[in-house]
Amino acid sequence: MEAVFAVVALLVVLFVVLGAYATVKVVGAAKRSADRHITQARRTVEDHTLRAKAFAQPGPAGEIAQLRLGLRTSMRATQEALEAAVAEDESLKESLGLFQRLSAHGHELDGELRRLESEPDRTTLAARLPELRERTERITGSADSLRWAARDRAGRFASDDLDSLSEQIDMEAGALRHWTTTEQHPAPPPWPEAPAADAARAKEQKQRPAITPPAPRPTYPWQKKPRPESTT
Repeated sequence: MEAVFAVVALLVVLFVVLGAYATVKVVGAAKRSADRHITQARRTVEDHTLRAKAFAQPGPAGEIAQLRLGLRTSMRATQEALEAAVAEDESLKESLGLFQRLSAHGHELDGELRRLESEPDRTTLAARLPELRERTERITGSADSLRWAARDRAGRFASDDLDSLSEQIDMEAGALRHWTTTEQHPAPPPWPEAPAADAARAKEQKQRPAITPPAPRPTYPWQKKPRPESTT
């Protein structure tokens, strides 16, 4: 009886542990989903703010906002393209690793540009703009190069596969259209006659005499009667 209670208690504990584990997993997934949505919403709001500043604020402040907007757009597009492509082509993992290193420089530059947005010294800001512009162009140029190389590689694979598929379809279509042939088939041998016909033919040949006996000679009135042979 005590063994039964021990088994029941063990099952109860097991169910409690599994329930707690499932609850933690569900809560964790929900938290990650919520964080992802919050991050996307914050990113969207910040992009709209930068776009508004780029058009509304003239001078160095507006150009700083424009640099940040271009940097963020290029890096985000490259990241999405590489992550989607590496799932189908593992050889792009090295490109994704290079982008992660480039992304570190991008985040550093974005943070510096964000701090300069509130810089009150416009003269100093204007003096820093050429160097900031050059760094932004180098980072976005490298990101764009990686993104387009990954897209060209995927397009090349798709083109090669389409060429191979087209050749196979052309060969199959040609085989389907070639329904005539020049090969001459020999005439089939004659079928043997039925056994009943063979038996009837054999019976008929058996009843037929081998040599037809001669018919009796006709006699005429002017012929003499043959005399009996003499016995002497």
